[in-house]
Parts: sequence; C-alpha cells; structure tokens
Amino acid sequence: MIEIDCGLKSRIIAAGQAHLLRYFNELDEAGKRKLTEQLAEINWENIPVLAKDYVLKRPETAIPADLAPADYYRLQGNEELFARAEAKGRELLRQGKVCCLTVAGGQGTRLGFDAPKGTYPIGPVSDRSLFEYFGSSILRMSEKYGAKIPWYIMTSPINREATEKFFREKKFFGLDEADVFFFTQGTMPAFGLDGKLLLSARDSLALSPDGHGGTLLALRRSGALDKMVKDGTEIVSYFQVDNPLVEVVSPRFAGLLALENSEVGAIVLSKTGPYEKLGNFCISSGRTQIIEYSDLPDELAEKRNADGSLQYSAGSPAIHVFSRKFIEGLTSGNSLQLPWHRADKKIPVLDGNGNTFTPAEPNGVKLESFIFDALPMAEKVLLLEGNRAELFAPTKNLTGVDSVESCRKMISERNAGRLAAAGVAIPRGADGSLNAEIEIDPRSVCDDEDAVILVKKSGLKAIEPGAKVVLE
Repeated sequence: MIEIDCGLKSRIIAAGQAHLLRYFNELDEAGKRKLTEQLAEINWENIPVLAKDYVLKRPETAIPADLAPADYYRLQGNEELFARAEAKGRELLRQGKVCCLTVAGGQGTRLGFDAPKGTYPIGPVSDRSLFEYFGSSILRMSEKYGAKIPWYIMTSPINREATEKFFREKKFFGLDEADVFFFTQGTMPAFGLDGKLLLSARDSLALSPDGHGGTLLALRRSGALDKMVKDGTEIVSYFQVDNPLVEVVSPRFAGLLALENSEVGAIVLSKTGPYEKLGNFCISSGRTQIIEYSDLPDELAEKRNADGSLQYSAGSPAIHVFSRKFIEGLTSGNSLQLPWHRADKKIPVLDGNGNTFTPAEPNGVKLESFIFDALPMAEKVLLLEGNRAELFAPTKNLTGVDSVESCRKMISERNAGRLAAAGVAIPRGADGSLNAEIEIDPRSVCDDEDAVILVKKSGLKAIEPGAKVVLE
C-alpha cells in the first residue's frame, strides 16, 4: 500500500502546500503512485522563494546602468576571417565533431494542429513537415562531408511518444536511428495567483515544460551529453523546431566559434523596428546578455545613432552554437540555476468538487527558463550577423507575421534566389513579387553549392509563371 514518506510530507507542509494532499487517501494505488512520484521531484525548500519572488509580486527586469548595445561580426568587411572560419567548420564536419540540437517540445495548438509542432506540414508545395526539412538537411550534410552528424531532439512529456512514433513512420528520413537521440525536458509545477501550487487532477500536479532553458541540464540528465563525449562531439548546433529556413549546421558559424575559442555563439539579425519581438543583444559588466523585447525600456528601444539607425538593433532569432565543454561545465554537479520568467496562463485546475475545469481568464503562473540566460555565464560569446531572408522564417501563427503563410513564401523566395544565382530565370510580377511556388528537396540541396549542382544536372533554364514546382 502506497503512503507518502513522512519526510516528504513534512517538507510539503513546511512549504505551505498541504492542500496538495487533500485527495490522496481517495486515490487508487496507481493514482497514489503517480502523485507521489511527482511530489518527490519537487525542491520544496525552493517553492516559497519562487512564490514570493515570481508569483505574489510581478518580477521586474532591472536594466543595468552600464547597459550598451552588443557588437557583432557584420556580414560585410570580414571576408578573410569568414573564409578561414568556413574552412575550419568544414574540417570539423569532416571529422565528425559537430552535432545538431533541436528544441521540439511544443504542440501545434496555435496553428490549429493537434500534434507535435515538428510534424506540421510546412512545405509550400509538397507539405513536407518541419522535421523532414531538418532531417533531410542533416542527411545531405552528412553525405557531403562524409561523416555522421548526430541529431539530438528535445521533446516534452506531452509530445515525446507522438514524436518518436512520427519518426518511426517516416523511417527517420533516411538517417540511422542510432544517430537520432530523443530526450525529454524537465517540468515545473504551476502556481495559483495566491502562491499555492495547482492540481490539474486529483492525482496530478499542474505541470508544464520548464522552458528551452532546461535544454542544457536535460542533455546531462538524459545521457545525451555522455553520448556527445563518446562520439567526440565538440560543437553543438542549436535551433528551434519552428524555423525550416535555418541552416542545420553553418560551417562558418561553427568554424568561427572554434577559431575564436568562444564558448557559445549566437546569430544576430538586424531588427525591422524598435519593437520587433526579438530579444536584444546587450553588454553589461563586460558580459553579453539578452534583454527581452518586452523588458527593454522604450527610450532605449527607440534610441538612434547619428545616421538614424537603431542603437539596439541586434535581435536574436534563437540560433546558437555551443561548445560541448561549456555545456559540461555549466551543468556539472547535475544542476543549473537560470533565472525564471513568469507567464500568466489559463491553467486547467480542480474546482471545489474536485473536478477539472479550464478557466476563462488566466488563473495561474507558469515559470520557464530561457536558454539565452546562459550567455552571461560564458567568458567569451561570439555574435555573428545572419541574413534574415536565408535563415529565419518562424512558424508561430496561421497567418500574418511569423506565420505558416509568411514561412511558405520565404521558403519559395529563398529557393528562387538559389536558382537565380545558378542561372535559372525566375518569374516575377511588376512589383518584383515571386510568381511561383518553388520547393527544393533538402535531401538534395542544403546550400548554394548544392543548388548549382542540381541545376546543372537537371538542365533547368526557367520556372514557368504560376508554377508549383518541387525540385529533387
């Protein structure tokens, strides 16, 4: 018969959370086991502190007095360095010292899609999934450089099973199953607005993923970091699941991290305006950090240089490279303390009769950690400007900005640009807009060089106006 350990029960009560045990004696053995396991995972000594600092009051981001815009390597003017970095990155790939890491814990809820977001059909013509874009690109790069590129995929408890099932159905997109490593991010209990933890059912806490900041610690706890050491991995290429334009491994980016002996790198995009929803790269006390778009004061967001350009123009698309050794050091002792970020949410909870319901208004607080908060922990951070049109098309909404609609257009545009550079005539309207839907199979083309080869092999001369084309 399952009972709550006396020590655990004492810690729960001391944390002011005795209400969580209200239904315990009414549960069957399976329910008791489930709730007990969840309760045992909680750091109860820390719960009152989190409630005080993040729930009972709304935390404010302190803006350091010495805050300044971060400098970064521009796309223009560093050609010689970039050539050396490109060569170094290709060498690392040929030596099998690079892996990919995708954060894929979300569902496609905002897209009206009840499945893991990575399974969403984003191809403008073929409907190939987000996961297929990444998997096929990794396979192509592995062939190109003659070495395996292991792929680490962080899921959440809610989508792990469905994600693995999808990969099995798709035969891992041609990749060796042994080179694809799934692991699950941690969870955090949700708080009510009164600082009390919430139950989502009589036998379950209201739990939610702990944010992409949990990626680094989850790598260690899952054994993924041990596998990286065994495989001889030195560079980890990190990207999020909603961006099919991302270069799964950029030889230039990885090579520059190695040449500069940096611990972590981040791609920089020039913001489209002062309030674009990208984090801002800044410097304070000699350390690189990101101030969220919602936390940067208006007077700083709007501040301009003499030429009229924004001072705080360096935005983050959440594309990184990490030194494996940096991750090892950061998570030594099997712990990592990153700041928490508050999000007010509508959380399914129990009513007074012990039945689950979903409120119409936010009723609680979820706490998440963000991976960019690891940047100030690095002695040396590399910031590299990226070309937005070639690497950033997030799929967050169905229509409008950063949507399925805009993403598909950007996929076609990038493909059109690659084909045009290889000598193919591209149909455009009087306003310059693309008059075709063009998809190139990432299994065949992972960069501009591959596009040239594809065009030569196919003998393609022109795309017809209004055509819907898939090139393989």
